[in-house]
Amino acid sequence: MGEEILDEAYRRLHRTGPEYEGWLSNHGPMAVEALVRHGHERGVHRWLDAYLGRLDELPRGLRPIEDWREALGDPKRAGDWLTHFDRELRERPWREVLGTWWPRLLPGIAAGATHGVIRVGHAVRALRTPARLPGVATGEAPESPERLAELGQALGYWAARWQAVPGVDRPTDAATADPDVAAALAGLPRIADRTGGIRERLGRLPAVPEWPAAVAALRPARTPAEAERDLIALVHGASLDYLRSGHAEPVMLVHAVTAPTAVLRTLPALDRALWAPSVTAAWSATAAVTSVYASPQPAAPPAVAGGDPAEVFARAARHGDAHVVKLADAVLDAHAASGDDRVLAAAGYAGQLI
Repeated sequence: MGEEILDEAYRRLHRTGPEYEGWLSNHGPMAVEALVRHGHERGVHRWLDAYLGRLDELPRGLRPIEDWREALGDPKRAGDWLTHFDRELRERPWREVLGTWWPRLLPGIAAGATHGVIRVGHAVRALRTPARLPGVATGEAPESPERLAELGQALGYWAARWQAVPGVDRPTDAATADPDVAAALAGLPRIADRTGGIRERLGRLPAVPEWPAAVAALRPARTPAEAERDLIALVHGASLDYLRSGHAEPVMLVHAVTAPTAVLRTLPALDRALWAPSVTAAWSATAAVTSVYASPQPAAPPAVAGGDPAEVFARAARHGDAHVVKLADAVLDAHAASGDDRVLAAAGYAGQLI
């Protein structure tokens, strides 16, 4: 039943655009995939009934995408990008399309406040593993037209909002780079002017003297095994950081966790040669979101209940906010990989703050 409800939900959502009110991301496809994944499919359509009213219609296209480099990062071409990927996924296997476009889109991981990559991560998981079977690493879910369409819309949104994190093109000094994710997270600076949205805040990072060294502080993975290990550590560390810093910007700091989670979920569908650069991009996203939103004075971790993972997600589902749902989904992954019960409290803390 979960598979059918997810496809029904996608059909409803695919009549809407990837954004609304000019900039805000459509969280519907990500939230419903997480709800179904964790066995809460019975509430999906009720959740959608309340959510769909805020969304905009699908954007209209202007002209076909011919020079993709010229159109990358142009939100006015969103309709063109959605059409482009819809056609590509009808003509080629989805893994082939993903493998072609992942390295093109990855440098623009900040797209849509990282929602481009996050939506792709949810779409890939829906295609890779059957719903309600979290943790399944092999076997394919049915390649329904709705799931293929969702991957196309996710990739199209990422392409239309493509945005690089400033400073990531600086070569890393292997002699000074640190293999310790926790140390790299602890060394991130903060911007002084904390006004405006993420685009304005990211634009201030080049003026922070410590930023170039901080974003290059994590030693690049040398093997696919190291890449997977580092991404697991990054999601774990960012989840714990949310407990210390989430009070500053409860919604935006969720993405410091969910962006690397999306990359981690996508790795198994990618050529292993792409794993190491994927870690570098995921780190840049977490580092940037942390630096522009986290408080300069981290607080002591709050006394928030973690508990059984299923109950942690059930509380998030009852809360209903898309960011709370997606963070709960991500920290359950972090808990499964690390066994650290502390990360589960991040979902409850988000539920208190949002």
